[in-house]
Amino acid sequence: MHASVGDRIHIKGRVAGVGDQAGEITEVRGPDGEPPYVVRFPDGRETLVYPGPDAVVVPAAAE
Repeated sequence: MHASVGDRIHIKGRVAGVGDQAGEITEVRGPDGEPPYVVRFPDGRETLVYPGPDAVVVPAAAE
């Protein structure tokens, strides 16, 4: 997985009652765009994300 600051990450909800999540990548901490990423979600919460196979990065230019 590769990402840049400003890209969006979409994470599928894997647990009943927990929907999909999407947020903006504000910091890339891995080498060459690799995880982990600091992600800001629409509710203002920021968290460190180690994305799994249920996550997709959408480049900022694609939106």
